[in-house]
Amino acid sequence: MGLHAVCISRAIWVGAESIASEVAKELGFRYVDEEIVKLAAEKRNLNAAVVADAERRKNFLEQLVADLKRGGMTELINYIPGQRSLPTSNDDERVLIQDAIRETADQGGVVIVAHAASYALAGRPNVLRVLITGSPMERGKRWLLTSGGKSPREAAETIRDSDLARASYLKRFYNVESETASDYDLTVSTDKMEPEQVKDLILRAARAVEAFKHPTHDQPGWDLPATPRRPGAQQ
Repeated sequence: MGLHAVCISRAIWVGAESIASEVAKELGFRYVDEEIVKLAAEKRNLNAAVVADAERRKNFLEQLVADLKRGGMTELINYIPGQRSLPTSNDDERVLIQDAIRETADQGGVVIVAHAASYALAGRPNVLRVLITGSPMERGKRWLLTSGGKSPREAAETIRDSDLARASYLKRFYNVESETASDYDLTVSTDKMEPEQVKDLILRAARAVEAFKHPTHDQPGWDLPATPRRPGAQQ
């Protein structure tokens, strides 16, 4: 069957984007992130920003009102060009994004980053689902090195808000009450691993999926034991 897609979910400040990009290069796959939102928007002739707002859990009408208050009627023009249909509801936007993820995976040869693609493609044997994460402390330390003098408190608050937003996204889009390692084929912490090591782990897992032969009903592993008969039961 072969490997069609690698889905990489991530917490902030773990370097997942660069890792995913390198994985895509090594496998000869496309790297896809915001292209998912663009594809979802095109399916309903929407501005990609509108669909992206659904991912950030913003209500379309609230955003429209805010824009009108800020800039008057001129802001309304931003919502008109190219829209031959009415703006979708948040539920419709979620479906658009999920469908875009599935269609992208169906094309094969792709590394999809974020958008909870691992949940949209759950159960597909030709998809590797990866979570790259790390402890809040280590993620904060990594960010502070390049933050230009930000405080540890700011790092902690940003990480907390991001993690809460991510949990909310999973709940709203996929009804996931609590994300667990078992939701993925591979979960990697960057606390004690360099990006190159994480990349190598993902590549090894991807090649294992590529080579894996799924059992068929003709193979012994799928045979079920005979149902025991009660004494006196008819043959």
